[in-house]
Amino acid sequence: MMTENRCRVMSALAGCVAVLMMATSIASADQNELAQGASEVATTFLEELGEAMTREMTERGPVEAIIVCTKLAPDIAGRLSRERGWRVTRVGTRVRNPLLGMPDVWEQRVLAEFTERAAKGKTIASMTHHEVVSEPDGQYFRFMKPIMVQSKCLLCHGSRDQIPESIRLMLKQQYPFDRAIGYKTGELRGAVSIKQPIEDARVGPLGGRDQ
Repeated sequence: MMTENRCRVMSALAGCVAVLMMATSIASADQNELAQGASEVATTFLEELGEAMTREMTERGPVEAIIVCTKLAPDIAGRLSRERGWRVTRVGTRVRNPLLGMPDVWEQRVLAEFTERAAKGKTIASMTHHEVVSEPDGQYFRFMKPIMVQSKCLLCHGSRDQIPESIRLMLKQQYPFDRAIGYKTGELRGAVSIKQPIEDARVGPLGGRDQ
């Protein structure tokens, strides 16, 4: 009986050691390094999309630029997701297409925090947020970089008076449930959101960090 009990104790201790070793491995990784990599991906996404829109705006006009924005953004996000093994997406404070860009609960909270920080004088372009999040199917390293409304965005995201009639008609036809209008230059439009499984990220101490 003593031998059997001792084996059970040793087995339990071995399990505890294994858990501690895993926790130590996770805690030793550098969240800042992961955040830097995520920030580079988010910047790549925004730069590629911005360059394509500017090119289309110059060569073919605002209607074509909107089509590029709508179709190219998911393509770029998909390519970056495949290259990195992460989920890269774009979410909005108000969305044009209810099937795309709807933030989940965590993303809604971070967007609200971005808005609060902007109201206190923090520059939107300089903000980021990252943390390790526990979800029903595991833990994830999550990162968000805000998207600020620029003057060129007002052609399709501004007030009704700022959006040309041809674009208004196109938006009404293509997006009958469009809510992504009424923005002003400098406001928070949304964010690039990146999600990575903790098994891949091997990130460090739990908790969120803002920049």
